[in-house]
Amino acid sequence: MATTEPNINLFHEVKSIIEQGKQKIALSINANLTSTYWHIGRLINQNILKEKRAEYGEQIIANLSKALTREYGKGWSSKHLRHCLRFAETFPDLQIVSALWRQLSWTHFKSLIYLNDNTERAFYLHMCINEKWSTRELNRKIDSMLFQRTAISKKPETLVRSELEKLDKNEQVSPDLVFRDHYVLDFLNLKDTYSERDLELAVLKEIENFILELGVGFAFMARQKRMLIDGNDFYLDLLFYNRKLKRLVAIDLKIGRFKAEYKGQMELYLRWLEKYESEAHEEKPIGLLMCAEGNQEQVELLQIEESNIRVAEYITQTLPKALLEQKLNQFTTKAKRLLEERNEQK
Repeated sequence: MATTEPNINLFHEVKSIIEQGKQKIALSINANLTSTYWHIGRLINQNILKEKRAEYGEQIIANLSKALTREYGKGWSSKHLRHCLRFAETFPDLQIVSALWRQLSWTHFKSLIYLNDNTERAFYLHMCINEKWSTRELNRKIDSMLFQRTAISKKPETLVRSELEKLDKNEQVSPDLVFRDHYVLDFLNLKDTYSERDLELAVLKEIENFILELGVGFAFMARQKRMLIDGNDFYLDLLFYNRKLKRLVAIDLKIGRFKAEYKGQMELYLRWLEKYESEAHEEKPIGLLMCAEGNQEQVELLQIEESNIRVAEYITQTLPKALLEQKLNQFTTKAKRLLEERNEQK
């Protein structure tokens, strides 16, 4: 008697072909749609430049919007046409943008084109492609000011672009591209008062979100990593591995301000990890001290980065963007001043 049930292997193979086909169709539609919007934007820009009058540009867009809406229906508002115009102005090189629209959606581009700083835009663009961020994730990163929180944002533009090129080529990148000056841990839902153990347990409970906030290439290895030194037990809060940096990352969580003594403790952890845990092909371990508040001058005087240690503040409550921006600007100004003073002393 013939069975009515399909061959299960055949079904899954056919399903796989259909899903791949649907994905290719979706990518093709997105690329063609984005290409269309870029060419429309370039054409509008050429017409506006001919007149050399901003008010004429608004008139061109308004009239064109009305005509296109009559012809094609909804979807051709003045706002949308301004998106197209901004797109072509921000990415004027067809060869470059044609490579990008095969990897990013139109909604990605809409988020990127309104970033005024070229270096910041390049950072998000490269990270978005390499980390395969959705538009929602990209917007979350922008809103949380990821670029401003990343150590590399304090570096010269040429150095930033060099590191982004290494990221594209899957080469080993600088820790400055990976580590932040501030981490936003609002997803931990901590109470007003909490202990270091509370903080660690909250991180473990939300480990997926914590790794997303840490950034590029982190993999969780261990909690309360035991180290036996001179017959005494020492415990590291969290141990990660970073694929991009090709090294172990030791994280210690502190609930107060940074203290100078934390450096010696972390150096001990790093030397132990280098001796007993690191593989021959790996770079030396790097440490991250996450403190509720930093003491920038102490960090500067200790020259802590020369010991392969980074110090960062964490934020446990969602801050209004204006307040977060103010906090980061204050931090950046002081950090740059200290760096300039150190360079003058050399």
